[in-house]
Amino acid sequence: MDMTLTAKIKIYPTAEQAEVLKDTLSAYRQACNAVSIVIFDTKVLAQAKLHDMTYRLLRSNYALRSQMAQSVIKTVIARYRSLKSNGHEWTLVRFKKPEYDLVWNRDYSIVQGLFSVNTLEGRIKVPFEPKGMEPYFDGSWTFGTAKLVYKHNKFFLHIPMTKTIPTVDEHNIRQVVGVDVGVNFLATAYDSQGKTIFFNGRKIKHMRAKYKRMRKTLQQKGTASARRKLKTIGQRENRWMTDVNHAVTKALVRQYGERTLFVLEDLTGIREKTERVWIHDRYETVSRAFYQFRQLLEYKARLHGSKVMVVAPHYTSLTCPKCGHTEKANRNKRTHTFCCRTCGYTSNDDRIGAMNLQRKGIEYIVEGTTQA
Repeated sequence: MDMTLTAKIKIYPTAEQAEVLKDTLSAYRQACNAVSIVIFDTKVLAQAKLHDMTYRLLRSNYALRSQMAQSVIKTVIARYRSLKSNGHEWTLVRFKKPEYDLVWNRDYSIVQGLFSVNTLEGRIKVPFEPKGMEPYFDGSWTFGTAKLVYKHNKFFLHIPMTKTIPTVDEHNIRQVVGVDVGVNFLATAYDSQGKTIFFNGRKIKHMRAKYKRMRKTLQQKGTASARRKLKTIGQRENRWMTDVNHAVTKALVRQYGERTLFVLEDLTGIREKTERVWIHDRYETVSRAFYQFRQLLEYKARLHGSKVMVVAPHYTSLTCPKCGHTEKANRNKRTHTFCCRTCGYTSNDDRIGAMNLQRKGIEYIVEGTTQA
């Protein structure tokens, strides 16, 4: 099965190269908006017709090189087709961000350890940050159409990379790990050897509370500068939470290795479910980015020859993993403890959730291998 990841690679142009890249991004954005107006007015989405209508204009008015002009046309067509396929009304598409699409081996390539990028002034060769990216340059990955991005006074190449990775089937699984994702503990993992690993979320919870207080203060101000600051804080929090999820999922995959089946709860719709939790805890629950955690664990598990399955979340923290008795009174949410009203088994409620998830994974494996 083919797997595609988008690598975000920071590049380090010289001051002179940076100016060339900025000029190129500006011209590309203006050219996209020019073609967008033509498409909006004519409703023409055929590439050949648009080429005849706009190519000379793009070359003369914006000084685009031939390949860049064609790239502009393709980029704008793709945006309008996406608009139509998503059922949106026909409206003028505007390009505001400084971005530039580059085709592999036409607009960008790697030459002697440097990225060679096509610009208004021709090719320039820029160094990049290779740390952590070494596996993607071993020849087994296919590079797709990249996007040159200028953000926070830094240049990045967002490159989609594709590789064929064999899918792990049930017969090759050597262990099952239940992973309960929460707030007090970022993740609680219970494995086939009966061992539990807790990823403490206390520091993360305190940081989320700090962001919450900052948001509340700025929202009360209501000024234009406060709204801008809110947006900046939101972006910073999202980046921070992504880093946290990356770290935890990476640790899980490294801890358990290949041929592991990770079992998670399906927390789709968690925002709607938070309407039933205390208002005091609602922000922490929503901001945890559970679905992102799942996506990161899925692709990292596949890269390491493992697999992720998702199960319904019903009763995973209310069911006794020893006797099977299910009752709301088994769990004390305030103290985060579980005590079975039937057999008396007691443990941390997140650990109970991980144990029940692990059990569901084993049942899935047994059923699959038995039927086969």
